[in-house]
Amino acid sequence: KYWVQDQNMNKVEIPYPRQDSLRVGQILRDTISFSTQGMSGLRNLWIEVNPYLNGSTVVKDQPEQFHFNNIARIPFTVNRDEINPILDVTFDGVHILNGDIVSPKSQIVITLKDENPFLIMNSDADTSLFAVYLRDPLGVQRRVYFVDGNGQMNMEWIPASSGTNNKFKIVYHGNFPTDGKYQLLVQGQDISGNISGELSYRIDFEVIHESTITYLMNYPNPFSTSTRFVFTLTGDRIPDHMTIQIMTVTGKIVREITMAELGTIRIGRNVTEYAWDGRDDFGDPLANGVYLYTVHNSLDGEKIKHRSNEVADEFFKKEFGKMYLLR
Repeated sequence: KYWVQDQNMNKVEIPYPRQDSLRVGQILRDTISFSTQGMSGLRNLWIEVNPYLNGSTVVKDQPEQFHFNNIARIPFTVNRDEINPILDVTFDGVHILNGDIVSPKSQIVITLKDENPFLIMNSDADTSLFAVYLRDPLGVQRRVYFVDGNGQMNMEWIPASSGTNNKFKIVYHGNFPTDGKYQLLVQGQDISGNISGELSYRIDFEVIHESTITYLMNYPNPFSTSTRFVFTLTGDRIPDHMTIQIMTVTGKIVREITMAELGTIRIGRNVTEYAWDGRDDFGDPLANGVYLYTVHNSLDGEKIKHRSNEVADEFFKKEFGKMYLLR
């Protein structure tokens, strides 16, 4: 018979099937396992051999003259889980900055990673460890539940797995019908009650349904080895076509950068994966000096509306920008 006892003498029985009697000259090697979830501090594991039956203080399986030497106690300490889990939030796979523009149909993924491999968040009851709030452009804040009052699923959850990948995920398929500024607030904790941080995760973001695009600024400018292109895209669709034409001051096109070369383009703030290295279409390095560039784009066969930006607009004239190559 096995049980665990705390400092207040509270007793927790460990389920254990009755074994056959120990024969003369034999040795019994036993192994048991039990969960320490919910335990913390000093505990005692008690072991009783040939225990009294059904609460009796007389009846045992096998008569013995003495019983005191049939009982053993092993003290042990359970360290409390006090490490905060790590909360992570992405919009369409990107960590946005406060105030960024996002798609009206953004997929928001909330991840809580816990270092404890024994307390796995893998049941629907673990959804109660999270609270998600959304404030709309009118300033009204509401809580987003996994299932609404009509039985409609608002957020999906993906259980954590054992081992090192103890990540519990929430997928919120956002549908923001109104233009304006929103705020997302997320609170999360692990099974032990450790919160993800002293402050809740809070991010402001903006939704603009109309498809617009700012001028593409190259950065750094001037540059010596490479330069990338920075711009903002609104709406819920990326362009069907986009090409950057780089030319000399006399108008000769020396390099055309296609949309496929630019890399992934997303709604909101973009810094291209592609970095132009100052070479022409044949791979030859260009001479130092000033170069002009312009952008051609389209969506459903029409040019995307220009979105004004004070910083970018200052460096463009008649849709042409300047870049300086200094090796």
